[in-house]
Amino acid sequence: MLTVTSVRRLTPRMVRLTFSGDGLSDLDTWPDQQLKLLFPKPGCSAHVSDSPDVGTWYQAYLAVPEPERPWMRSFTVRSLADGVLTVDFVLHGDNGPASHWAASAQVGDVIGRFGPSPEYARPLGTADLLLFAGDETALPAIASLLELLPSSQRFLAFVEVADPAEELDVPGVRWVHRSAGEDLVSVVSAIEVPSSVWVWLGGEASAVRALRRHFVGLGVSKKDIEFAGYWRRTLTQDDAPTADDLAEAQERIASLSD
Repeated sequence: MLTVTSVRRLTPRMVRLTFSGDGLSDLDTWPDQQLKLLFPKPGCSAHVSDSPDVGTWYQAYLAVPEPERPWMRSFTVRSLADGVLTVDFVLHGDNGPASHWAASAQVGDVIGRFGPSPEYARPLGTADLLLFAGDETALPAIASLLELLPSSQRFLAFVEVADPAEELDVPGVRWVHRSAGEDLVSVVSAIEVPSSVWVWLGGEASAVRALRRHFVGLGVSKKDIEFAGYWRRTLTQDDAPTADDLAEAQERIASLSD
């Protein structure tokens, strides 16, 4: 379980929460850490199981009666140090349990977690140029990845946000503003990059797929493109996967095998 230790509004649409919890001090760190957060339904608990085994834990999760089963969402670790976990939440009204919870979170509130697990760790690329692109949901991952780069590493980073008020102090980012009529796919597709580039993509699923197709079309090897669709327009993580989602999952499985 995780207990909220601080709440800080970063922008009008992003809030940073820190957590304490058993086991956090024992976890190592690696690039682009991800974990599952569990948000309790009214009058219910977020606790599922203390098992570290994903199969056992997930079976326990499914065994919880649906009306009591906590909502589960995937998040990126913004930082993890000295037993303190930091997670940045994008707020988008009441259109989801995670956003609704984070908008009113207070010190002392309790949620559940599973992970992060080193089994899903992926190394950073080693190309001369690294390119990162995503929307605000990918900003915590991109910011944490950029902090790991040596000063000599060449990189390009693009983050789509609603407007300038949503920008954070992340050196080197080219901000893409929807309020100005810009979109991530158009801006990133317009730049010239060498075929030897290593690419990291995250954010809305259809935009991620479009950019991945773009870079593959430029001759970038599929093994040099890390990609993840974090969310889907009009659909939540509770909705059934679409044909595109299943195709993306197969591509990700294939890339992990490589």
